[in-house]
Amino acid sequence: MSTVQRNMSLTGEPPKTINTQQKIASAIGLLGLTILVLAIFNVDFPNKSLWLTASLTAIAAGTIWFSIAAYANKHEGIKNDGIYFKSLTSKGFWAWILGIGLTLFYVLLYWFPQYLGLSGNGNNTGLVALFDPLSQFISGNPASQWFVYGTLYTLAILAFGIKFLMKYRHSRYQRLRTFSVMFFQLGFAFLIPELMSRLNSETFSLPYYDLKNIWPLNHYNFEQYRVDAFISAGNIGVGLLIFGVASILIITPILTYKYGKRWYCSWVCGCGGLAETAGDPFRHLSDKRVVAWKIERWVVHSVLVFVVVMTTAVIYSYLGDDTSKYWFTKNTFLISVTVLLTAIFLWIWIYKREELKTDAKIGAVGYFVIIIALITLHYSTGNKLFLFDAETLRSSYGFLIGAVFSGVIGVGFYPIFGNRVWCRFGCPMAAILGIQQRLFSKFRITTNGGQCISCGNCSTHCEMGIDVRAYAQKGENIVRASCVGCGICSAVCPRGVLKLENGPLENRINPNEVLLGNDVDLMQYVNK
Repeated sequence: MSTVQRNMSLTGEPPKTINTQQKIASAIGLLGLTILVLAIFNVDFPNKSLWLTASLTAIAAGTIWFSIAAYANKHEGIKNDGIYFKSLTSKGFWAWILGIGLTLFYVLLYWFPQYLGLSGNGNNTGLVALFDPLSQFISGNPASQWFVYGTLYTLAILAFGIKFLMKYRHSRYQRLRTFSVMFFQLGFAFLIPELMSRLNSETFSLPYYDLKNIWPLNHYNFEQYRVDAFISAGNIGVGLLIFGVASILIITPILTYKYGKRWYCSWVCGCGGLAETAGDPFRHLSDKRVVAWKIERWVVHSVLVFVVVMTTAVIYSYLGDDTSKYWFTKNTFLISVTVLLTAIFLWIWIYKREELKTDAKIGAVGYFVIIIALITLHYSTGNKLFLFDAETLRSSYGFLIGAVFSGVIGVGFYPIFGNRVWCRFGCPMAAILGIQQRLFSKFRITTNGGQCISCGNCSTHCEMGIDVRAYAQKGENIVRASCVGCGICSAVCPRGVLKLENGPLENRINPNEVLLGNDVDLMQYVNK
């Protein structure tokens, strides 16, 4: 007796279950995760080194085995089978469970670390105590909630990085940048800062420093306690402080000019590293609507203005006034900031004004006028710089942007809003690099419109919400401030339409309209 065929797809049924190996791998990974959950509930494991090793090994082994079982026996090429049929990747029940779980973890991490077992006297309990042996081994200090977070963060990038490598193994570009983010996270973000703390003593102390974090991402780097610590550490500390300034004013502009923002957002940054590896299954959830793009531009650049104002106020608050004692006084600093912002604004306005949309022009003029007006008001009336105490601005930014936006929403909402919601809407570093990429960079994604079949794979899997297909259909170069150069649009294209390139600035932006048969009388050209 025949049965009703309910599936109308020419490519067959979507995958409904995972295979046996994946089930075993999932069980192993969940077993390792269970140990961590039990530690949160203050289960006292007798041999913490053994149990921590077992937990992290099980999580990593389960993830890697799952990946091998999923992709090893398939042909090379993008495998996004059934992502809209799975609860976890289509905002279903399990997506919400995961999102709520991640959000609760971040809430505990930022505001209630005592419930994770953190103790002020060094006698940790619970989850934090479980990580004490590893922390003692690497840095010589008891674990903190941030060490726990850093370890799990690094483990996620490494384990899911291997999954990413298996999935995208056909693309050399994807393999290279994945190895890059794994290297920078493990070395520069995790091991080096922890090992640096071993150098600290009663006479020498360096602040914790993630060498790949650049202002404004590490918005705290120029607070007084850190600057004092850098200076007190002698030549090494001063060198790190100079490196931090050079990263902003020299290294970042040069690399972005040559390669676009991808050199950082997709090759170095830890936020981007987690988004590209652990967050890869959720990249298709990014909002592609025009209204989302408009909100994105206003929000991310407002955050950038916020961090500029906050950092200026914080540095200004601890500088001296006496010119006989200090060469870099409050007035010198404030004048320098004013001159720098004015120079950047005038440069863009004179040479790049035609490339700005109307709302971008309004925003640029509005924010510039407000900042300069507040500085002028401060000088003329003696009121507080930017109307608020520096500490109020600092704490507000740290809470709203540094914790709620980047952590709770940025990662906790991966399964709901996609893997780049922080990078797209809130990261001030992405905003700075985006402005440079849009106006002063050689990077672009070129399109061969004649080959485009409008399948929509590129737009679907763009984690930054760019409608890539619209550009491809017109044969127009993609030069967008938000593009992180991940290259997934090119990797998923079945026709080789898209290519990431660095080239001359001339004619980089080429808005061509589609030439359809109905638009012209082709016989006129034939008769000619």
